[in-house]
Amino acid sequence: MTKLYFEDFTPGQAIEHGPRLVTREEILAFAAQYDPQPMHLDEEAGRNSMMGGLGASGWHTSSLMMRMICDSFLLDSTSMGAGGVEEVKWLKPVRPDDKLTLRTTVLDTRRSRSRPEIGIVRLHYELFNQHGDGVMIMIVPTMFGTRDSKGPS
Repeated sequence: MTKLYFEDFTPGQAIEHGPRLVTREEILAFAAQYDPQPMHLDEEAGRNSMMGGLGASGWHTSSLMMRMICDSFLLDSTSMGAGGVEEVKWLKPVRPDDKLTLRTTVLDTRRSRSRPEIGIVRLHYELFNQHGDGVMIMIVPTMFGTRDSKGPS
């Protein structure tokens, strides 16, 4: 696949990826290692929480989203990373056996004034379950190499 450069992104452009099945086992394993709160580790504790059942940690959901972003397009691009995240929202719990789909939409683009070999693409990521319910959103201004740069190839 040809690498994606800054110039390949246009406002309104959308990229879709998935689905990605989430298993109970991976929810429990992630929680046990990184976010051992009871609602992520135990069905009964999950039912008695505001989640209303066993649900993935938001950080697990974020990690799943990042993997889907990489598999969708980022690894085939001139991405130079991001200086931060503008917004992250966990909208609904991710449950065992959910099938997640990612939609990436280009919000806007601009060339860096101080480093013209870099373009900044503001990306809006939306993660949906198999019912079409949004489970997470994230907005990230990401740096990409320009075609006339000597950035990553």
